[in-house]
Amino acid sequence: MLETGPNLAPLEVSLSDDPRVVKKAATEDYTTHVVPLSWRSSKKSLSMSWYSLVSGMFYLVTAATLAAVVGTANTLIGGALAVAVFGLFGSIVSRYAAKTGLTVALISQRLFGVTGSIVAPLILAATSIYYAVFESSVIAHAFYGYIGVLDIRVWNAIAVVMSLPLIMGGIRRWMDKYNAALLPVYWIGLIIVVVLAARQGDTSGWLSHAPQTSVDLSAPGWLYAFFVYLGSLVFMMFTMDFARFGKPNDARINGIGIFGPVFYFFVYIANGLIGIFIAYAAGLSGQISDTAVVDTIVGLLGTWGLLLVWVTQARINTANFYVASTNIEALWTRVFRTELPRVIAVLICGGITYLFMLTDVLSYLLVALAWQGAFIAAWASMTLVHIYLSPSGDGHGLPEFRPGRLANFGAGAWIWFASSILGIVLYQYGGSIGATWSTPVTFVLAAAAYATVFKLQSKNILLQRSHDPRDEVADIWETRVKCHVCDHSYIAVEMDRDPSTTGSPAICAACAGLSRSYRRACIEEHTQPASEQTLDQPHAHSDQAR
Repeated sequence: MLETGPNLAPLEVSLSDDPRVVKKAATEDYTTHVVPLSWRSSKKSLSMSWYSLVSGMFYLVTAATLAAVVGTANTLIGGALAVAVFGLFGSIVSRYAAKTGLTVALISQRLFGVTGSIVAPLILAATSIYYAVFESSVIAHAFYGYIGVLDIRVWNAIAVVMSLPLIMGGIRRWMDKYNAALLPVYWIGLIIVVVLAARQGDTSGWLSHAPQTSVDLSAPGWLYAFFVYLGSLVFMMFTMDFARFGKPNDARINGIGIFGPVFYFFVYIANGLIGIFIAYAAGLSGQISDTAVVDTIVGLLGTWGLLLVWVTQARINTANFYVASTNIEALWTRVFRTELPRVIAVLICGGITYLFMLTDVLSYLLVALAWQGAFIAAWASMTLVHIYLSPSGDGHGLPEFRPGRLANFGAGAWIWFASSILGIVLYQYGGSIGATWSTPVTFVLAAAAYATVFKLQSKNILLQRSHDPRDEVADIWETRVKCHVCDHSYIAVEMDRDPSTTGSPAICAACAGLSRSYRRACIEEHTQPASEQTLDQPHAHSDQAR
């Protein structure tokens, strides 16, 4: 035990992982905690989990659709810009995530306040589920069209159920191994499709293809294509939740090869070229859709094509369901102040996905993604500004994220909501100009506004409290401290002292987020003059009140 003061309960510390925490992490992946250095993944393991996102029919369809509207050359220029921009952003965010070990939900508390941050995991979970709906619908359509038996609703259920077991064990336990085994199948399968398409269709001039009719896009074709790709800024939120498992020593390599430009080259250029070529060879210009591309692949390869479609969609769905379930878990904990087991969170995501698949998906999916895209663009820009303006954090080289040391709302929350709503209004009512420019306008406005109020935000969002466990240990990343509520030990990075209990014993980030008495006591301590912030009289006498 470590004595820290005459009125403080001593910290119960250790220098090794709590076996109970490690066992729980096998499925929970530290969803509501900071990822310790001992749980970080190797470059190979992390890359295989992350590269599940490279194999989506969505990228092929998007590139083929853009080529039909603005031409192949403009689509590739837009894709190259996307590689450069997303590669830079992904590298920055991934390094920050590896340095801090934080999730989207945790870093959002610093940006928007404890209450204001609740929307972040909601937006990310909903977006991930919408993508899961799209990818699962592709699988169901392929099986239904090829086999021809059973109702489409049954195939919808099969498509969802096939994906759920693959992400029950988290990133380190199963996702990396599964995706590593199937990655070659994806690329070899697509190469075979390209070869067969070249033999059966007219592919002359596909690189120089230009649209036959012009459409008012309110921007040059190449810029329009880039803005369409910019709508996928949710990649930055995905990056935060995945890159937190990276080792700090690997941050530079991971920032280039896993989360940076190499990854986005495969996403936007390699996939884009294949999608455009297949659509052109099949004569699909002007009538591009996810089902048309799928039907072409299955038509060329038969049963092997069906397997390829399943591989592509199942791989990317592991990432979709993983991010959706972890953020549902974080959201549930914050809203209902009870823990939600990961398995239950996965089943909830599967159930929601299936219910959406029973509706007319495309009638609302694109609009919903556009609305959520405004919040995501603002979140991404504000996060990047925060990283740039506060490279050393608020203390110990980290941003403050502990719920007992942050206000309910910060200026960042109002900027986030205002800029996002403005982006939605521009998209809905701005005609072709609004539809094209809403995402970049939202991104720039949110960044500029947050940079303007950054110093004021940093001053007002941090609660002034004494007695920080981080100051009481030699190494905040290697020292484990026992939480007086759950009785489990977590790294000192996330630990706080609980002023609602006599002696202010240590409390972990997850339990702190569940406890109302802890929150009230922290605010009360903040409002007291510094000279009165003693522990002689505890603010409340409830060990585990919630």
